[in-house]
Amino acid sequence: MKIAEVCVNVTANSINQNYTYRVPDRLKFLTAGWRVLIPFGKRMVDGFVMSVHEIDDATTFEFELKDIRDVVDNEPWFTPEMMSEARWMAEFYLCPLSQTMGLFMPGQRAKKISARFERVLTLATDFNAENFKTKPAQMKLLRLLKERGELRASELSELKLSTDAAKRLIDAGIVKAEQQRIIRDSYSQIKSVPRSFELTAEQTAAIEAVEKFLAARKFQGFLLHGVTGSGKTQVYIELAKATRRLGRRVIVLVPEIALTSQAVENFKAHFADVAVIHSRLSVEERNDTFHRIRGGDVGIVIGARSALFTPVDDVGLIVVDEEQDSSYKQNNAPRYNARIVAEEFAKFHEAAIVFGSATPSLENFYRAKRGELILLKMLHRALDNPLPEVKCVDMRGELAAGNRTVLSRALVELLKETLAANQQAILLLNRRGWSTVVMCRKCGEVAKCPSCGLPMTYHANGKLLCHRCEVESTPPETCPACGSRHIKFLGTGTEKLERALKTALPQAKVLRMDRDSTGGKFGHKKILDAFAAHEYDILFGTQMVAKGHDIGGVTAVGVLSADAALSFANFRAAETCFELITQSAGRAGRADLPGKVIVQAYNVDAAAIRYGCEQDYEKFFANELPQREAVFFPPFCRLVKLIVTNKDEAKALAFAKEIRAAFRAEVAKKSVARQEIFGAIPAAIANLRGVYRFVLLIKSGDLSAVRNFLRAHDLHRREDVLIDIDPLTTD
Repeated sequence: MKIAEVCVNVTANSINQNYTYRVPDRLKFLTAGWRVLIPFGKRMVDGFVMSVHEIDDATTFEFELKDIRDVVDNEPWFTPEMMSEARWMAEFYLCPLSQTMGLFMPGQRAKKISARFERVLTLATDFNAENFKTKPAQMKLLRLLKERGELRASELSELKLSTDAAKRLIDAGIVKAEQQRIIRDSYSQIKSVPRSFELTAEQTAAIEAVEKFLAARKFQGFLLHGVTGSGKTQVYIELAKATRRLGRRVIVLVPEIALTSQAVENFKAHFADVAVIHSRLSVEERNDTFHRIRGGDVGIVIGARSALFTPVDDVGLIVVDEEQDSSYKQNNAPRYNARIVAEEFAKFHEAAIVFGSATPSLENFYRAKRGELILLKMLHRALDNPLPEVKCVDMRGELAAGNRTVLSRALVELLKETLAANQQAILLLNRRGWSTVVMCRKCGEVAKCPSCGLPMTYHANGKLLCHRCEVESTPPETCPACGSRHIKFLGTGTEKLERALKTALPQAKVLRMDRDSTGGKFGHKKILDAFAAHEYDILFGTQMVAKGHDIGGVTAVGVLSADAALSFANFRAAETCFELITQSAGRAGRADLPGKVIVQAYNVDAAAIRYGCEQDYEKFFANELPQREAVFFPPFCRLVKLIVTNKDEAKALAFAKEIRAAFRAEVAKKSVARQEIFGAIPAAIANLRGVYRFVLLIKSGDLSAVRNFLRAHDLHRREDVLIDIDPLTTD
């Protein structure tokens, strides 16, 4: 008799083990990696076969042994590498294995995703044209088949070809019709021509340093710290070439879907076997991409976080571009950081991993300084052009001078000069909507989301929108707290910036790029293509306009409300502020013409603002690191955030305090490494849909000790405790 250990595809924290099922004779081909349908309680669910064993028929069990009912797919879904990676993630992030296994699926996990097949016509034998002089319809089809090699049946009507003629030729044995799988690939039409230029000495040195480890098939991590415009992408491409020459495969991660198309264009100029994975592709398209990868037709996988979770094997190189970006962190279960997961996967594959950025995360730069990563520096732009000139404008002075618009006089003047020279500009304002706060001037009541309690944003369509929950409502005419009609709309988002630009520069053609304007899989690409073609003069939007784009016509950049990030109670606030300024400034002057940047802020003396305007990462790092050390924050510790929830506020608080007391007694006093726990305090969203939430924050010099504590108390199995390892925020 065969039995299988099955991971049940139910994501409840309490179900944190595999279950044993009998393998019926008709499914005796089953091995680890198949998806199966199984009875679980009173329902039928899908599951993942983790292992299969033969046992003696007389073996008895303490429970009723149920049969696996059927398979979901036509082949095993999971490779051994995928299963090992999923197990590691479940162990590291203390979440159910079903959650991490689910990451390796292209979409709805319980759904059998059907492939698309179509009849394809080809010539079965050569033909004598003389025999078809009186049969023009058949002759037309034969000539097209000879020219093209093959035709899909669906193309016949488009080409005005006779289906009857096709049938007659098939019956005569001259044309062959076969069912073939149709691969859906939205990126198949992207073509690119390689640009010829000579590698710089810095690029060559970086490539040679990594190639040694590629050839040795040995894991090693690198941090490529290159200023904006230094040619990091070309380094990635040359390393990918070296990896493919060795017969191994490459994963390239980008933080934003907005950057995917540009990365695909760059790599397709050099490789024919590129595939793309991200969440805006249809489930069917992702499934077809998985099929291409399994079949060995793909050597380069490009995409956002989900590109890690494909069946690609024998990986020799992983690139994490813009490695500092917060988008690599997934904020819903399983709460993983793709940057950390990518490094562990590189170890599984004995591959090299290259983290690249002009503004590296403090954690990785610190690791590089300590020798944990090999630091590669590219401090000059590839075309040897200078970094842009940056000027900081104190918006307090603008207000004193009577300028109450979001655009400073200096920025308006720069934009006018840019337009007069027929050049282009990019503006960053990292807030969506029209007004960021709707408030009663009499009592101070703020319009908040009824679901999560966060302030709602007013949009130009006349609606209030919660950017977290997507809850929509109508702005109040009177204050719900005091009845006053003095409702004020405060703050500026990208929609209001659009009006300000049209008022100040009526002749300018402006284009907005934020989450509200980039729907669909190619929303970002359409906007960027139109801007790159100079159909618009000014591109403005949220942080997605600030990263990675290489558009030669851009000579001016404006960073609005540059110090907004500093207002958040987050230990990463200064780092975020510095990154946005430096990354935004880097979009200017990337071609032959020099760039100019205006940074607008109220807190102009803040170190992040000063060093951002100087575009000096080393100074910022030297200033920020001692402050992190003084308060024991990363990179000097690892963080674990626990959110304790309950519909009863008193019970939630009491349990949070109980966890805190146990940790201090069992870990903080006994561990050799430094351990601290803070809380319990109300979460930033203190009440979510009637559930109270309290935060505990653990700072740890030994993450394994913390995980052992959480396991010992079964906190990872509880539905009322959310565990976030390496959170980006502390509230």
